[in-house]
Amino acid sequence: MLRTSSTPLNRRRHRGILSAELLLTLPIMTVLLFGLLEFSLLFFARGDVVEASRAGARAARLYGATEESVEQQVRSSLGGRLAPRARVITSLGDKTGDDVSVAVVVPMAAAAPDLLWLIGYSLKGRELICETHMAKE
Repeated sequence: MLRTSSTPLNRRRHRGILSAELLLTLPIMTVLLFGLLEFSLLFFARGDVVEASRAGARAARLYGATEESVEQQVRSSLGGRLAPRARVITSLGDKTGDDVSVAVVVPMAAAAPDLLWLIGYSLKGRELICETHMAKE
């Protein structure tokens, strides 16, 4: 008796092959998905840190600005997720034309979950940093 491809035995073999393919590709696809998610969250957090640094520098360049007022401006610009863990480093000039700089440092672990630690890429100890310079008015 000649068996054709529609026999139950061949259908079971094809299902087994599909299961093996899924077993081999699923971990790779999962790592790629986790990496994409983590990178996207870090990318958006970087934009927030850059904008907060610029907002702080705009506040710092004004006459009468204090380190506390600049830090308050930076934290309000960062929002609730990143603001509690952010460090703000300011350098306020004394007179008009002096250089004013505001640096914002946020741990990457505050911006995104550490999803890729299983493959050896961890966010522990890494930081998002942005520094903005302007002239004092």
